[in-house]
Amino acid sequence: MRTLNLGILAHVDAGKTSLTERLLYAAGVIDEVGSVDDGNTQTDSLALERQRGITIKSAVVSFAIDDITVNLIDTPGHPDFIAEVERALSVLDGAVLVISAVEGVQAQTRVLMRTLQRLRIPTLIFVNKLDRSGAQDDPLLKSIADKLSATIIPMGAATALGTAGAAFTPYTRDDSGFTFSLIDVLAEHDDQLLATYVENEKALSYDALRARLAEQTRRALVHPVYFGSAITGAGTDALTAGIRELLPATEGDSEAPVTGSVFKVERGPAGEKIAFVRMFSGAIRTRDRLRFHGDKEAKVTAISVFGNGTTATSPVVAAGQIGKLWGLGEIQIGDGVVTAGSSTDRARETSQSGFFAPPTLETVIAPARPSDKGNLQVALSQLAEQDPLINLRQDDIRQETFVSLYGEVQKEVIQTTLASEFGIDVSFRETTTICIERLADVGEAVEFNKKDENPFLATVGLRVEPAPVNAGVTFDLEVELGSMPYAFIKAVEETVRETLEQGVHGWEIPDCRVVMTHSGYSARQSHAHAVFDKSMSSTAGDFRNLTPLVLTTALRRAGTTVYEPMHRFQLETPTDTVRAALATLARLRAIPQVPALGTETSVLEGEIPAAAVYELEQQLPGLSRGEGVLESAFERYQPVTGAVPSRPRTDHDPLNRREYLLHVLRRV
Repeated sequence: MRTLNLGILAHVDAGKTSLTERLLYAAGVIDEVGSVDDGNTQTDSLALERQRGITIKSAVVSFAIDDITVNLIDTPGHPDFIAEVERALSVLDGAVLVISAVEGVQAQTRVLMRTLQRLRIPTLIFVNKLDRSGAQDDPLLKSIADKLSATIIPMGAATALGTAGAAFTPYTRDDSGFTFSLIDVLAEHDDQLLATYVENEKALSYDALRARLAEQTRRALVHPVYFGSAITGAGTDALTAGIRELLPATEGDSEAPVTGSVFKVERGPAGEKIAFVRMFSGAIRTRDRLRFHGDKEAKVTAISVFGNGTTATSPVVAAGQIGKLWGLGEIQIGDGVVTAGSSTDRARETSQSGFFAPPTLETVIAPARPSDKGNLQVALSQLAEQDPLINLRQDDIRQETFVSLYGEVQKEVIQTTLASEFGIDVSFRETTTICIERLADVGEAVEFNKKDENPFLATVGLRVEPAPVNAGVTFDLEVELGSMPYAFIKAVEETVRETLEQGVHGWEIPDCRVVMTHSGYSARQSHAHAVFDKSMSSTAGDFRNLTPLVLTTALRRAGTTVYEPMHRFQLETPTDTVRAALATLARLRAIPQVPALGTETSVLEGEIPAAAVYELEQQLPGLSRGEGVLESAFERYQPVTGAVPSRPRTDHDPLNRREYLLHVLRRV
């Protein structure tokens, strides 16, 4: 049986969870369609999800379409939980992007579509809420073509929009206009098809065009568009047929070597770790020993496989399937898994960064009861296990814990989760913006063993160079690999990466090339007839302690520029309030485009500093008489103008050499 791992993605409130319910109902998995408002849907199982009516955690549910097993992953739509979407993308074969027929293309819709296209994930578009007042078809199609992708093809006609009788009728071979539309869109990526049509327009049969449509959809070149209503069921049969015909279901090779990817981790009732794994090839059986996260190994103690709307205990999870594994205590999200001792290359690791921007906000979190401080650290570590983009930063100087966030709603979820699952009440300080630093030029520095003011038995020389955006940190050698023990080189590299988390102004430097230009050490030695004396011989600690001094000197010589995160915003407001809205946007350092003025409602779009988004949200009701709607999503980083913000360091600053050395030597 073939398998399709399908993601349902959308801006919040576009109706993606309702669509999931409708697909499960049509497949016979559930007896009645659940309601998000009533809190009885299959995939929103958390109490807070039912309470707020939004999806917070990705959920997997399985159903069958003829001979295809569909593992459907319902993802959050709220931008505060974009990390959950990111992890799901790594295991998808295809996706359905849901758009509201009333609200149209929204900020998060753009972010999602841009990412799906970049990852080449085959995507169908489902325009939902066709029965709602204000639903659109042709104007919305134009908006989709302008804002998301020009290569779309409507798969049918919508009728009776905005009424309970709204319907969607799929096009057939008898619709000549549809045939010409197919040729027009498909020819953009198929010169042979265009040449055949030019020579003899009757040479292309309807069946051949449908086959070409399926082929280009599976290559993420074309995006078929369906209309309907998840509430009434209109158009969902056509969508189901499209999923079966156009998206790439596969039949995995269960006899091949084991390769799989972990995209979700949760804790069971007894605190045990449960790993959600997508199998690409091979088969994992209970008691198999797996290798993951480099060279870590563990034995699988139990397996559960998704199927027919539920999970069932199974002795094996095979290629193409999604399963839950027990027994892998040190497994992490993004880990690849292979059979321990196999000849397969190192466990495939799925990158969990780079699909979307990292969090741009952070806050200090503190327990209401000081006695809970230790328990809070454990609880936060477990939450970070399930969401690696909840970055924890410990300030050892001030004894404070920082947590990174995507937005204020995520803060509320963390607070509620800590209270309900761990019994810990917490408070937060005011949320602040996370900036980054980028190198302005090249800089280098070196300190030699037993020379000048270097108290460590090590020679380290480093050069730092600017790197392209999203290139990450690379560490290269201009010294011979055998010039000193590899453990010392590794100590330098690891410390370089740690030190770059706090640049000259205290912000992370995410993109940088670091080159080791000098190295040296004192060989292992001792006094006559004595044992090894570390006061005479280099250790990895010497290199770990010296590297921050050398690197920060090189960074200071190169110079860094602080960049702040910018959000793209869309603001709908009554037309007579546009002038006041523009004045407020100017005060908040926003960069608006020319307003789209309407008779009653106008739309403002542009960019705004992430630091100002929350303030704009607070002022919007007063600005717009309570009628304004604001949407925003991260767009890019831009250099800070005016006063350069600094971030308090969470360690002893290597730029203050005396303080740093006193701290290190006292610790040693």
